[in-house]
Amino acid sequence: MRRLLLALTATLCLASAVGCIIPAYSAVPARRNQQLIFTSENLRLFLDDWERFWLLNMPSHQTPYRTHGGII
Repeated sequence: MRRLLLALTATLCLASAVGCIIPAYSAVPARRNQQLIFTSENLRLFLDDWERFWLLNMPSHQTPYRTHGGII
């Protein structure tokens, strides 16, 4: 009985981690398309946020080119 209960608990935990119990997107096609568009836009903008956080989008002062750095 203990093995059965342990196997059932392990199966339930594994199934919930996979995502088959609660669907991530709606079943209505129009709403699902809207959700997928929002998700892809958020993932696309993540790289810009990452570069802004680590200040990778700033001009480097170690380049051989002269950069103005201000408003031209």
